[in-house]
Amino acid sequence: MELTLAAAIGLLVASGVYLILRPRTFQVIIGLSLLSYGVNLFILAMGRLQTNAAPIISRSAVNPAEYADPVPQALVLTAIVISFAMTALFLVVLLAARGVTGNDHVDGKGS
Repeated sequence: MELTLAAAIGLLVASGVYLILRPRTFQVIIGLSLLSYGVNLFILAMGRLQTNAAPIISRSAVNPAEYADPVPQALVLTAIVISFAMTALFLVVLLAARGVTGNDHVDGKGS
């Protein structure tokens, strides 16, 4: 399971970086989204891959390894909301820039 998760994170980050380096704005936006998905998956994986575990430690608990950590889940949920808002803002800026310049190249030059 860990190997599959690491491969998925690597694939998302590599695809995101590749698309960020492309010359068109829409590809850059998709690359930023893929990169944020990869980082979210990484943060979630740092909270331990454990199923059917209680999220909060009670006072009588003695072994914290049997419990899931709720902090990475809260961080990822917040990051998902922020990345959604960032993507929506970038799409509005993309449409406005395309209307002004007539193309969607990042550097302003285009065919």
